[in-house]
Amino acid sequence: MKKLINDPLNVADELMAGLIEAYNGECSLVGRRSIVKNDIPDNKVALLVGGGAGHEPIYHGLVGRNLADGAACGDVFAAPSPDIVLEATEAVNKGNGVLYLYGNYAGDVMNFDIGAEDAEDEDIEVKTVLICDDVCSAPVTQKHDRRGVAGLVPIVKLVGAASQTAGSLDELAAFAEKTNLQTRSVGVSMSPGSIPATGKPTFELDDDKVGLGMGIHGEQGVGEIPMTTADELTPQIIDLIFQDFDDDTDVEALTEGDEVIVFVNSLGSTTMMELLICLRKAKEILNERGIKVYDVLTGPLVTCQEMSGISFSFTRVDDELKAAWDMPCQSNCFSKMEGRYGG
Repeated sequence: MKKLINDPLNVADELMAGLIEAYNGECSLVGRRSIVKNDIPDNKVALLVGGGAGHEPIYHGLVGRNLADGAACGDVFAAPSPDIVLEATEAVNKGNGVLYLYGNYAGDVMNFDIGAEDAEDEDIEVKTVLICDDVCSAPVTQKHDRRGVAGLVPIVKLVGAASQTAGSLDELAAFAEKTNLQTRSVGVSMSPGSIPATGKPTFELDDDKVGLGMGIHGEQGVGEIPMTTADELTPQIIDLIFQDFDDDTDVEALTEGDEVIVFVNSLGSTTMMELLICLRKAKEILNERGIKVYDVLTGPLVTCQEMSGISFSFTRVDDELKAAWDMPCQSNCFSKMEGRYGG
């Protein structure tokens, strides 16, 4: 697979150097591979995100105004090492604690936990909320074992807004848990991505199949279903999200009158044309169920290199979450004006 790079083993460092240039003075490179805002207020509860490279624009593209304060970056599809986590923690800490918010993957959990222990040795209070929105990766009775996928974008946006006024680390962690609980995602892949170091596809998939529940690190998925049209595939994805809300005893079912943020994500090579065709069908289904779309996101925000695929994420919102969503935000890779498209 052709990529316009230099040494495949240096892509993470070089993309971080380029991202710093793209931020044009708003953020700095700290230590080996952490990006941090330059203007974090004193006594702010800091928000640190992070994960592997190769998913751009997340995670390190979500650092900015009313978003994350910093991000720890690993190699392609690999967790940041504990020393990178620690350097990022030290850089964002402003004396009121640091919230770690990242996807639930074994390597990330291990390295962020070690980083948290090292930070606490330096008297920095740390709490962790794991993003686990991937409906297909574990049953609802084991939802805390699920992976974090595209739902991390609305979750980081909402928690980033809440972090601007949170009085304590406990308060921000509780808000993040609430947001995580109300967010569910399902994705499918039509073709694999690749790792620059090998240049080879991460899995094989027949042309007449779709991988259901693929992972954003190139995982093939939990099953295969027949390739079909946008209007036939979209209901299958959305039904899984509705069923998960129905089955989860920790939340209410999605019912008539509820409001949701809808995020239609491209895994890399799926075009905006395809996303919009699927969004059109999704809106029709939600209208039929009496679910109000509070706002919409579309685009390649959580990617897996050149993977062809699409995911839907729903975040149910109440007045508290809507207020956080309406706050404007800005980063190099994701920005949102005040309010919402429909407001």
